[in-house]
Amino acid sequence: MPPSPSAVEMDAAQVLWDYHCLNEPVEEVADFIVGLGSYDLRVVDRCVELFEQDLAPKICFTGASGNWTRGWYDSSEARAFAQRAEELGVSRSSIVMEQRARNLGENVTLTAELLLPNTRYIWVTKPQTQRRLRATINAQLKTSRSLVTAPNISLVDQPLTHHDIEAVICEMVGDLWRISTYPKKGFQTKQPMPSGVVSAFNVLVAAGYRDHLPASATTL
Repeated sequence: MPPSPSAVEMDAAQVLWDYHCLNEPVEEVADFIVGLGSYDLRVVDRCVELFEQDLAPKICFTGASGNWTRGWYDSSEARAFAQRAEELGVSRSSIVMEQRARNLGENVTLTAELLLPNTRYIWVTKPQTQRRLRATINAQLKTSRSLVTAPNISLVDQPLTHHDIEAVICEMVGDLWRISTYPKKGFQTKQPMPSGVVSAFNVLVAAGYRDHLPASATTL
């Protein structure tokens, strides 16, 4: 992975960021707000913001541990997120935890198994995971009523001390590859793939941002 993105690489990264960030409007009341566990506790902040707007009576946090958080939290992602929500004033009685999911597909299916698949959901994830989450929901929960949202953060503000800009770019490259290939496996619905997004992906792969790609992956 390159030590620091060039201007050309940052331009390509912005193209991927804009593609991944759906920013669906959240205007309907739901039964549950669902926060997807990750390395980014700002997802919890967004969940709490929606909860305080009375957009759902309960919050469910989902996640065991994954590639990005193994060894990072003392317990599961779900429990770490729940603790953060309680620190922000959400009562424990308003929180549900799903602590088995180890990938995004399991976040969706195991949450629906716990809460019932026809429940009304507001799903909250990292900004750059929104499109992949939407594609997964559409494939796995065909009857659910779901909205997808994320913290309102720009690409340059997304990096954290433990997940820098290079890691964010690798993550977006890997997720784009999965968006392209997973529909064939039935994991996600097919998404539009503009030529500019494909070109940006290829620029970043050629530059070495491959940490979240399988070894066999090349260009789209």
